[in-house]
Amino acid sequence: MNRGARPRAHRGTLLAGLGVLAFSFSFPATAWALEGFGPWTVTGLRGVLAAVLAGTCLAVNRVRLPDRRHWAGILTVAVGCVVGFPLLTTLALRTSSTAHSAVVIGLLPLATATASVVLTGVRPSRLFWWGAVAGAVAVVAFALEQSHGRPTVADAFLLGALLLCAAGYAEGGRLSRHMPGWQVIAWGVVAALPATVLTLLVAVPSEPVHITAKAVTGMLYVAAVSQFAGFVVWYRGMALAGVARASQLQLAQPLVSLLWSALLVGERVPPVAPIAAAVVVLCILTTQRARE
Repeated sequence: MNRGARPRAHRGTLLAGLGVLAFSFSFPATAWALEGFGPWTVTGLRGVLAAVLAGTCLAVNRVRLPDRRHWAGILTVAVGCVVGFPLLTTLALRTSSTAHSAVVIGLLPLATATASVVLTGVRPSRLFWWGAVAGAVAVVAFALEQSHGRPTVADAFLLGALLLCAAGYAEGGRLSRHMPGWQVIAWGVVAALPATVLTLLVAVPSEPVHITAKAVTGMLYVAAVSQFAGFVVWYRGMALAGVARASQLQLAQPLVSLLWSALLVGERVPPVAPIAAAVVVLCILTTQRARE
């Protein structure tokens, strides 16, 4: 990496880190939302509220429609990050703890890096892959230890969620090199609006709703931050630092989410978490130092 590119990469890493911090609250916030809303209602309502926020930003700034060549990528973002990931993770959280779910989703950085290679043709170094795979192995080992070596139905939901989200992350990071990152996610949630509105209309009559302050707070967070604002800094960070490099910062997200699950949801933090944290931090340092 040349000297001129280093400040750009450092800014990208900082922004991506802010995105990771924002996303680390998502599972606890979703658990709060599920105390008052059904899983399909949560998915539909968060998408609709995010679309209202994003659409307002687009209208105020008089943003023109994206070029036709960008719409395939925007739809990938919509399917992966606005519909698929929220729905599948919300379904998983009905039977899985936020701590376990957050750790399983720790495989997302490796999946995102792989999707980036397929979509953009960027070839990270061998050292990068060693660090990424080691981090993923640490996360998988942690997850299996927590579930006594037996994958669950929730794990299947989470696996599907991370595959869809990885494609959305990688495509969103690629698009952010051609248009502002906030516009990428804004058009993504707007493009998903027909699906999220239909989901909400079908879900509300069939799922009970119990309005509480905690449920409303969780819903507002996943709609405004997890579904929109967090992506603004996340996609910008990936555009500056590179999709594969920035994605590895998410190896820290499960461990930060463990902290929030204990503080906000009252779950017990597993005693092996500090060991997993140390391994993951080393893997992050390896991937961040590796040349792409």
